[in-house]
Amino acid sequence: MHNYQIYTTFGLYLVIILGIGIYAYRSTQNFDDYILGGRKMGSFVTAMSAGASDMSGWLLMGLPGAIFLSGLSEAWIAVGLTVGAYFNYRIVAGRLRVFTEQYNNALTLPEFFAQRFPQHKKALKIISSSIILFFFTIYCASGVVAGAKLFQGLLGLDYSYALWLGALSTILYTFIGGYLAVSWSDTIQASLMIFALLLAPVMVLVNISWEEINLALTAKSEITHIPYSNWLHNVSGIGVISALAWGLGYFGQPHILARFMAAGSVSALNQARRIGITWMLFCLTGAVAVGYFGLAYFSAKNIELSNAEAVFIELSKLMFNPWLVGVVLSAILAAIMSTLSAQLLMCSAAITEDFYKGFIRKQASSQELVWVGRLMVIVISIIAISIAQNPDSKVMGLVSYAWAGFGAAFGPIVILSLFNRNISSQAALWGMISGAITVIGWKPLMAYLGWNDLAQLYEIIPGFLVCSFIAISSSVFTPVHPDVSRQFEQALKKFELQR
Repeated sequence: MHNYQIYTTFGLYLVIILGIGIYAYRSTQNFDDYILGGRKMGSFVTAMSAGASDMSGWLLMGLPGAIFLSGLSEAWIAVGLTVGAYFNYRIVAGRLRVFTEQYNNALTLPEFFAQRFPQHKKALKIISSSIILFFFTIYCASGVVAGAKLFQGLLGLDYSYALWLGALSTILYTFIGGYLAVSWSDTIQASLMIFALLLAPVMVLVNISWEEINLALTAKSEITHIPYSNWLHNVSGIGVISALAWGLGYFGQPHILARFMAAGSVSALNQARRIGITWMLFCLTGAVAVGYFGLAYFSAKNIELSNAEAVFIELSKLMFNPWLVGVVLSAILAAIMSTLSAQLLMCSAAITEDFYKGFIRKQASSQELVWVGRLMVIVISIIAISIAQNPDSKVMGLVSYAWAGFGAAFGPIVILSLFNRNISSQAALWGMISGAITVIGWKPLMAYLGWNDLAQLYEIIPGFLVCSFIAISSSVFTPVHPDVSRQFEQALKKFELQR
């Protein structure tokens, strides 16, 4: 293996991403540009950015590794995510784009909640911003750890040096270019991801036949007693429901919803849906195929793999030209960077728009807000890096809590705010709080009560249901002000004209 070829390709990718950040810096004129790109993103960039910011290193490492270990029974989560993403585009995207602009050009989800439910505007902004900061700071730390481990494995660096190198790769272009840099680079990163995920399983099929694959999997199954082709092996009804329920999380993910808010028009989002779901289907299918075919390939060749999550990397090293290995490794870094950059930007927006401008400097100029936003990227990054100092930290385990927390706290409120004119401010506030608390307390409470089966249920399901119930039932006792209903009708008419 000629490492200089891998390093050259890998380095070229980093230079291109930094160049995009510098170009985006010159195109960023105000805070609207820095946070949402001036709401002028086309359908292709919107779709690619939404997909890339959604799929982290889990797509190229976690999912293939799970399939490698347990077979197709681990693929249910991919089904849930695809269905959830489709309905998020279909139900939420267009309305959110119009409503956020109609409600005082809200640039962030907390600001939209505050404008949509004005009677408890301050409390809604503080609570929703705090939820974003808490979960996303932990989420960012997990991305920093993943990036550090990739650089550590590639360059043989000490973990502490790899940590800073991996983090700086993302921080620089997010700091410099803001949303424009993040969305443009996401387009390249999404393209790299789909290229690598489709190429790897094809190369396996070029090297071994279907018959060899079936024979290898049958032989492996006899040793491990795992039927790798069985979607229902060792999976309970609660397990399937929990995996499919990951799709509910899409309705409340701030970094994905921001892509809809930044689109140029509702029609652009309709086209983005077709592009984005097609991209997602190919990527998830490719990731599952990498794990499944990779297991067959290593079994057929009698090669032991110590780390299942490295199946994609090891397959690439064995089958690809060194130049292509560099591209594949760049795709893995792309998956990590795209999600991390989106999360850093959302944290920056929450502090700058919802705290700094909302409570400290209400008359701050647009340029001042841009630089405060850039400073906040650095602050959040430092906190995330400090959390990630321990390479064996369990921060990765909190990612599912973050996804569930956003989905349960924000998802029902986003949907209700766009479809139900009678949801009150108090109902939205209590629904949001109850959803977040349910996610955090579900497993400990079920374990305390001895209900072990229910403890295995993914927290987003009870959280989503509790938030929805509290918000809808509370609105019966807290009537909505006529002015709030009138503004909702105006936003709805504007959406109907644009759809």
